[in-house]
Amino acid sequence: MDIEQIKGLIRDIPDFPEPGIVFKDITPVLADPIAFSTITDLIVVRFGRGNVDKVVGIEARGFIIASPVAYHFGAGFVPIRKHGKLPSATVGEDYELEYGTATLELHVDGINPGERVLIVDDVLATGGTAKAAASLVQQVGGKVCGIATVIELDFLHGRDRLVEHELYTLIHY
Repeated sequence: MDIEQIKGLIRDIPDFPEPGIVFKDITPVLADPIAFSTITDLIVVRFGRGNVDKVVGIEARGFIIASPVAYHFGAGFVPIRKHGKLPSATVGEDYELEYGTATLELHVDGINPGERVLIVDDVLATGGTAKAAASLVQQVGGKVCGIATVIELDFLHGRDRLVEHELYTLIHY
């Protein structure tokens, strides 16, 4: 399956989660076993086995993509969640969304100093979420070896906030 076929599975949901936002829904991609395995494989091939110690998934759809990527790397999976959702000691980072502000958290013991970390999410919009995730990884001593997303909303210029990191995106809008 090629990228254009995968792109054809993504559906637009107008006015979600707020009026004026057009949400890019990847659940049909995840439901298609060939599309799902293709996006997983493309990320793994891009960053290479043996080059990643931990894969961070950003809540919530990032978890779905990051988990099989971590499995294929033979790496651990570490969740980054919204404030108050992790049960142990955390570090936190505030960030801006295209439609508001929020806080992300990471367990302080989720990543060991010096570990190579790939950050995975479904969509790169303004770059605030990915930038906050990278900051959290660095706060606990991890080294961000890259950021991978399925979709990038180019018109929001999120890439501009992440110039210090290797960014890999499969589909651009």
